[in-house]
Amino acid sequence: MKCIKNENNELLMRALLELKTVEECYSFFEDLCTISELKSMAQRIEVAKMLNDKCIYTDIAAKTGASTATISRVNKCLNYGSDGYAMVLKRLKEKENE
Repeated sequence: MKCIKNENNELLMRALLELKTVEECYSFFEDLCTISELKSMAQRIEVAKMLNDKCIYTDIAAKTGASTATISRVNKCLNYGSDGYAMVLKRLKEKENE
C-alpha cells in the first residue's frame, strides 16, 4: 500500500468517503472516470465476486468478457493483495443477507 499512498490519492480516498448514496457514486464516477475506466473497474469487481464464489476461469471469462490476464490479476489480489476485495465482498454479502 505504501506505493499508492500520496497526497493526491489521499484526496481521492477522502472524496470517496464523502459519497452517501449509489446515485452520488454514479455522479462522481461519471465525472471522474471515462466509460472505459468505469467498465474495467466494474468488470474487476464482478470477476472478484465470481472468484470468491469459486467459479472457474472459463465461466468467468464467458460471463464477464474479462481476459485471463485480468482474471489472474484479480485472483492474485484476492490471494496475496491488501484484502480490499475480500473486505468489500464480505460486506456486500452481509448486506445481501440482511
